[in-house]
Amino acid sequence: MSPVNDFNRNLIEEFRANSGTVTGPFEGAPLVLLTTTGAKSGLKRVNPLMALVEGDTLYVFASKAGATTNPAWYHNLLAHPEVEVEFGAERFAAEAVPVTGPERDRLFAAQKAQNPAFGDYEKTTRGRVIPVVELRRTT
Repeated sequence: MSPVNDFNRNLIEEFRANSGTVTGPFEGAPLVLLTTTGAKSGLKRVNPLMALVEGDTLYVFASKAGATTNPAWYHNLLAHPEVEVEFGAERFAAEAVPVTGPERDRLFAAQKAQNPAFGDYEKTTRGRVIPVVELRRTT
């Protein structure tokens, strides 16, 4: 397994064991576990993601730590927008809806203000606009 996969697996285990609370670099950050369905494989995939919380709405960002390509989970949710979200001790079904235009820009600016690393990610994408996704609760 790659170091990233090991890191994510450990983070997911800690998240689930502690009702969404984790230690280390993400301590205190609003995290979600997003389960998507593979666009090609049809397999379920879980990814820990930093979220932006506005009222009762959760947003996630396809930053891929500033890579020039979108993460696989983003391609998966475009193909299969029905996702599962774990936030704190809660688990629920949601529809993943990409946010575009001025609202996307507003949300990304809010995320950068809350988590400055997202500004660094934006600088290294070589022009890729980092997608913002609203997780609309369906259950």
